[in-house]
Amino acid sequence: MDHVGQQAHAWPRSAAVFGASGGIGRALCDGLAACGTQVIHAGSRAGTDPAGAGMRPFAFDLTDEATIAAAAEAMRDDPPEWVIIATGVLTLADGAGPERTYKRLDAAAMAEVFALNTIGPALIAKHILPLMPRGRRFVFAALSARVGSISDNRLGGWHSYRASKAALNMLIKNLALELARTHPEGVIAGLHPGTVDSALSQPFQSNLPDGQLTAPGDAAGNLLGVLARLGPEQSGQVFDFRGEQVPA
Repeated sequence: MDHVGQQAHAWPRSAAVFGASGGIGRALCDGLAACGTQVIHAGSRAGTDPAGAGMRPFAFDLTDEATIAAAAEAMRDDPPEWVIIATGVLTLADGAGPERTYKRLDAAAMAEVFALNTIGPALIAKHILPLMPRGRRFVFAALSARVGSISDNRLGGWHSYRASKAALNMLIKNLALELARTHPEGVIAGLHPGTVDSALSQPFQSNLPDGQLTAPGDAAGNLLGVLARLGPEQSGQVFDFRGEQVPA
C-alpha cells in the first residue's frame, strides 16, 4: 500500500477551513495557527468562530451555493494556500442514523446525506479551485472516510454514508485529473481521520475497542502532517491519518 513520503513541504502562510466549528475543524484551525499559519479563514454556519490571532471567520451553508460563492469571492485577492473541507454528516439532525439495512433506505434522508457529504464539497471546489495558483504548490483536501472505499467494504450497511463518501472520493480523483493539466503542482486529496471524539462519532463510541478513539487535537495534528508531506504525484488519492493510502 502506498505511503506518504517523509519530506515535508513549506507550511502554508494562509489556509481556509470549511467546517471550522466542528470538533476536527476547530482543531485544524488551532493546529494551523500553532504551526505558524498567519491567516486562517474559518468557515461555519454562524460565521463567528473560532476567534483569535490570524482567524478570519466567515459564514457559509453547504446547501446554499450562493454563500459558498460569496466566501470564495472574499478570498480572491489573497487566496489560501491550503483549503480543507472538514464537514460531514453521519447522523442527521432529526436523529436518523446510518441505515444498517437496505430496507431502511429513505429517499429524502439519502438526498440530505449526499447534499452534505458530496454535493457541498463539490460546490466548494467549483468556487475555490479557480483561485488556486498555476505555478506553485497548493493543497485542496476534504475529510472522507475509509468506509467510502469500495474494495475495502466487507460489512455492508451504512448505505447513504458509504455511498456519499465513495462519490466524494471519485470527485477528488476527477478534480485531480482535471487540475493536473493546468496546475501541475497542485495536490487534491481525501483524508480519513480515524474515529475522532466528535459529535459525528458520539452515538457510536460505546462499542469501540480501547485506544481506537482519537482526540480532535491529535487527529488534526495527524492530518496536517499528512498534508505537509503530500506531493503532486499523490494527488487524487485518499490517505488515512497514518499517511497510508486508502484503497479505492
